[in-house]
Amino acid sequence: MLTAVCAAMLAGLLFLPSPSSAAAAQSSTDSAPLEFLGFRAGARLDELSLRLRSSGGSLRCKRSRADGRVSECRAVLRGSELGPLVDIWISAIDSLAGVMTLSGMVDSVQLEDWRETLQGRYGRVATKVQGTQRMLQWVRRGRMIRLTWRLEKQAKVASVSLVDGRVLDGWGRARTSQQRLASPEHPAQPLSRTR
Repeated sequence: MLTAVCAAMLAGLLFLPSPSSAAAAQSSTDSAPLEFLGFRAGARLDELSLRLRSSGGSLRCKRSRADGRVSECRAVLRGSELGPLVDIWISAIDSLAGVMTLSGMVDSVQLEDWRETLQGRYGRVATKVQGTQRMLQWVRRGRMIRLTWRLEKQAKVASVSLVDGRVLDGWGRARTSQQRLASPEHPAQPLSRTR
């Protein structure tokens, strides 16, 4: 499970531009936290659980055996503003959402609502195209939100991903420190006696 979590986290980071290019591409005056319909990057799991309960959903989490700090959580949001059914996946580190994805099948009206909601709040950005997939992305203060959509079997599949780079960076630094402690540069040498 941890491998899948790491892969998803790294995939999210690959699309994060450098701070200088992000600042040039987007307004630096927008200080609003990155969120989508009450779900925000870096939120605590108890906050997300409360948000889901208020909409009739529940959060189910499973802790990684390989790294006790990491939890993978899933939920389904029914009958929300997002559409009839939305799957939610969260990778949390120390109970903070490092990567979160809200996804589902949408029609043209719902997709336009998602796009207008995000562009109205964070500004207009150019649509990026990768094969059959389209993407809009915003970065603010080490956090990223991305709307992605594609046509799949004559239906539109859309997702909103939220990534908190600070949560992931903290996890990466802690893992690096643990690895250094586990394998020191100079392992203990056996003591020899001289007579």
